[in-house]
Amino acid sequence: MQNPLLAKWESKLQGIFDRIDTYLEEKYGDAYPLRYNRPPHGCGVTPDTDGLFELGFSFSLGISSQLGPGYVFRIKLATSSKVSPEFFTKIENEVVDMLKRELPKEFPDKNLQVAKDGRNYKIYGNLDLN
Repeated sequence: MQNPLLAKWESKLQGIFDRIDTYLEEKYGDAYPLRYNRPPHGCGVTPDTDGLFELGFSFSLGISSQLGPGYVFRIKLATSSKVSPEFFTKIENEVVDMLKRELPKEFPDKNLQVAKDGRNYKIYGNLDLN
């Protein structure tokens, strides 16, 4: 059984990622062809399982990280085509900017930060569930 406070926290975070995914799909969803087994945006079980963009997160204790514990996320594109580095960087920057705007709205007074942590990104800071 999952802690209800943790479930609420992660539900809010998932809502942010879902809104970002929808924005990206509407703006850039036709930029590259989807992998052959990938359903179009809006036709999958969840927003991270359909369309061009895969945005998901998982909690990390941060044992080998200088940033400590937090939610690690990676931005992926569900295409077999070669994605230009410029396009990918543009998407990364937009995701990070949107997270920095949305996190304070969903988690006021938490002072959450977003930073690159190795090859991934991490949301870290005050992760208190209350």
